[in-house]
Amino acid sequence: MKKTLSLLAFFVAVAAMVVMQSCNDEDPVLPPTLTAPASVASVQIGGKADVTFTFTAPGGYASSTVASTGGSATVKTAPTVGAANGSVVVEFTADNTAGAGTVVLTLTDSQGQSISQTAAINKTISAPPSLTLSLTTAEAIQGSSVNVSVVVTAANGVKTLTVTGATSTPASPITLSGTSPLTQAVSIAVPATAVVGSKITAVFTTTDQQNLVSSPVALEITVLDATIILSGNLTTQSLDATKKYLIRGQTFVPDGVTITIPAGTVIFGEKATKGTMIVERGGKILANGTAAAPVVMTSNQEVNARDKGDWGGLVILGKAYTNQPNPAVEGISPAKNFGAADRTNDNDNSGVYKYLRVEYAGIELTPNNETNSITMGGVGSGTVMEYLQVSFGGDDGFEWFGGTVNGKYLISLSTWDDDFDCDYAWSGNVQFGLVVRNPFAADQSQSNAFENDNGPNDTDTGAGTYTTGTFSNITVYGPIDRTGRSISANNVHSMDLRRRNATSIFNSVIGGFPTGLRFNQNSVYAQYTGGTPNGVLANNILIAPAATSFAIGSGVSFTATDLQTYWNASNSTVAIPANDDNQTTFYSNLGLRIENFFARFSTSSYPSDPDFTIASGTATIATGASFANAKFDEAGRTGFFDETVTYRGAFGATDWTNGWAEFRPISKVY
Repeated sequence: MKKTLSLLAFFVAVAAMVVMQSCNDEDPVLPPTLTAPASVASVQIGGKADVTFTFTAPGGYASSTVASTGGSATVKTAPTVGAANGSVVVEFTADNTAGAGTVVLTLTDSQGQSISQTAAINKTISAPPSLTLSLTTAEAIQGSSVNVSVVVTAANGVKTLTVTGATSTPASPITLSGTSPLTQAVSIAVPATAVVGSKITAVFTTTDQQNLVSSPVALEITVLDATIILSGNLTTQSLDATKKYLIRGQTFVPDGVTITIPAGTVIFGEKATKGTMIVERGGKILANGTAAAPVVMTSNQEVNARDKGDWGGLVILGKAYTNQPNPAVEGISPAKNFGAADRTNDNDNSGVYKYLRVEYAGIELTPNNETNSITMGGVGSGTVMEYLQVSFGGDDGFEWFGGTVNGKYLISLSTWDDDFDCDYAWSGNVQFGLVVRNPFAADQSQSNAFENDNGPNDTDTGAGTYTTGTFSNITVYGPIDRTGRSISANNVHSMDLRRRNATSIFNSVIGGFPTGLRFNQNSVYAQYTGGTPNGVLANNILIAPAATSFAIGSGVSFTATDLQTYWNASNSTVAIPANDDNQTTFYSNLGLRIENFFARFSTSSYPSDPDFTIASGTATIATGASFANAKFDEAGRTGFFDETVTYRGAFGATDWTNGWAEFRPISKVY
């Protein structure tokens, strides 16, 4: 029995071995196959490309990995695990260097069998970038700009746009962003100092992401004169404050024509042609400046080269009454008449002149025929004249030949002849006026702060026909601040009243001239004395040398003492300080500022924006103004004067010259 069991066990073992041997004799699992693309893939540098590999995997797909040169690669699409065949898609991203690259894919099956194949890549570069301009030629005035659109095409990717030969906005180089093609707006500046007729060439190039540079493309700009010429007979028009204008020769605003000048406009008078602006009877200028942006009429000469009499100035002619028959304005040819023999048009309107500066104007156009900074002939009371400054004029500052026009806030700075000159029966009013005299600027005919006449001679024109204009609240800083000051001998009188003149002056502080007040003829003295005087001088302060405060003309029947007696009855006089006096204290106590006298400076050093306010409320001129005189109740005066002010002179606690006036125009850049 035991032997039989042993034999059985032997046969079982043999059978097992046979079975195992049979199993080991089965066929093995085939390895995977992998095929790379037959063609070389091309890709733009920096771009992407799909590379597709095909495979068979009898043992079933398990995984794949990828490696690359010349860029980066990732498996984009993989088959399902266990798949026996299919494809693997690899996304290749080229770097920024042209040339060869590779993608190496390794595939592993479920039996752990792996295979690798390599796909060749060709990394290419496109053509250099290019650009086009919306315009290649242009014309532009000085101080302007030219706008151009630049279209950039860059297959390698946009990077920068460069402009040479000109100043661009945005500033060059301009960083570009976006996809090609790309449009970039560029503005090319034309300098205000560019020479008229010259050409500015702006050259554009663009660089792509491969630092390839396009061919240059040029924009050529021809520089035009930025100044618009005003000459001859003008037509109704509105000027543009962004443009500059030049008055060439005698330029007329005829009857029925209106010229509108907006705030901030600069108008130059041409020196070579003695440019002069003449508003004829019936014409109008509407110069509506503001404190922040005044209208300026000035010399066309360069900074530091401007001088008195560079151009003819502003002449305004109207239809209001004058005591001379159809007079013609001085210096203008052909003759231009003004005024009227009756008062029908006394409210005539020649326009609006507000916040306006007139600089370096007034010139001898023909022998003994001069224009002034601002000449007014027969201008009516419908005309608005406020906040006006005349500076460095070649003759008078403001001259009124008849008419009824009023004015407020007037400044006369460094005028060559007289500051306020009236004649021919001017009967208007002025309140708040400032005079600052240059000690070395004076005319051989004698220069005065006030020179007031009635006509070209002493002929009596009759009651109601005299020059009766009325001034109030005037401050005069004359050519001297102390005795012994060196000045031109042609600076003479604070007030020179002549030939039946009957103007009135109130509430003013007037001084700094070698002589204070002169009455030139018997006819003048008669206008201010007697029971019903036509002219009144009252409530004023005169600053003058004690020995020469009063003067008289030759051949008169009254004396300087008589004149002094008249003055002292309603006014006061203070002696100008001596050289060794405390001048600062003197003027401070009075209410003036010694640093406002031109005599202490030069043309180039006088302050650009002086302070004219009264320094102390206890100063002499801080109080004492009076408007009780019957003059203020006359027709044509009632309602004009601000009778609420308590100070004498032009200023209280507020300096109305601030912002719009300029006291150093020699260096002002326009």
